[in-house]
Amino acid sequence: MKVHEYQAKSLLASYGVPVPHGGVASSPTEASQLTRDLGRPAVVKVQVHAGGRGKAGGIVLVDTPQEAEQAAATLLGKPLVTAQTGPQGVPVGQVLVEEATGVARELYLALTVDRSSGGPVLIASESGGIEIEEVAAREPERIHREAIDPLIGFQPFQGRKLAYALHLEPELIRSAAQLMGNLYNLFIENDCSLVEINPLAVTTDGRLVALDAKISFDDDALFRHPELMELHDTGQEDPFESQASEHDISYVKLDGEMGCLVNGAGLAMATMDVIKSAGASPANFLDVGGGASEEKVTIAFGIMLSDPQVKRVLVNVFGGILRCDIAARGIVKACRDRGADMPILVRMLGTNVDEGKLVLSESGLNVTFADSLAEVAQKMGAASF
Repeated sequence: MKVHEYQAKSLLASYGVPVPHGGVASSPTEASQLTRDLGRPAVVKVQVHAGGRGKAGGIVLVDTPQEAEQAAATLLGKPLVTAQTGPQGVPVGQVLVEEATGVARELYLALTVDRSSGGPVLIASESGGIEIEEVAAREPERIHREAIDPLIGFQPFQGRKLAYALHLEPELIRSAAQLMGNLYNLFIENDCSLVEINPLAVTTDGRLVALDAKISFDDDALFRHPELMELHDTGQEDPFESQASEHDISYVKLDGEMGCLVNGAGLAMATMDVIKSAGASPANFLDVGGGASEEKVTIAFGIMLSDPQVKRVLVNVFGGILRCDIAARGIVKACRDRGADMPILVRMLGTNVDEGKLVLSESGLNVTFADSLAEVAQKMGAASF
């Protein structure tokens, strides 16, 4: 689960990480008042779950309350299109208004989970303020990592080591190490999957301040943090993904035309690879899970069919706990409920496969069967499908 920048900064501040003074506004009038209260130049920043806001015009420097009001009026209530959102953009319902900060240097600092070491890793770079992926690809030597043993926890020497790698002034070494320790506490205590500060500014008056912040939480651990669930903004999510989440269905919207329904995440990834190898593009990642009921399959298939981009469908089911006949009945019901008659290519194996194929064969739907992934790829290229 992602949260907005202003929410992330509030969490950072509660853990002793310095952030700029400011507040969130839902109207131009509120933006104007916040700027007046600050009494100095301010920055108006759209609050959306997407990066690249500055390049898309979503961050505006203002000198007066009137300029803040005008900037907010231009930004609020309209979609912001960035490199991460696609052409449809994401809605802007709030803006963060905070004091403009004099910046001497921009650094990068983040905590995430390192699969190779099996624990948290602290990442730092002198190249802050830009996409860290670009730095890693172009100048990997500028990325510094410090793996943290989850049994021991963050150690101050690790913070000092990274602070020296960032070539911080001697008077900032201790405060930088303390900031990293606070960041680690936030990460662990809230079951985060990512805590990122980009940029972490060294200000002209010699302070460390988090000018931007991004926090993501582990969805599977949110049951331990009901207070964090209150920060969830479903308006920032794709409507298909949001609807699927309500029914505990793993669904990710993609930009292709081939819908796919699969039971099992690994099988779903392999299925999308087959779609790409056949010259098509998947419209979604959809894993109904190994123990889905007929009702859950109906809901999942219905969500996929409601996407106007979906022109044809690939079903790849390996029957186990989810029997093939259950999956088939759910598919038929979803198509009948929505009056759908698009081409459906089906590969079924496992428990009750013959019964499942019979249900689909007698449904009157436009179904084509395949027995292997190689045959799936071959039939995907046929004119009939």
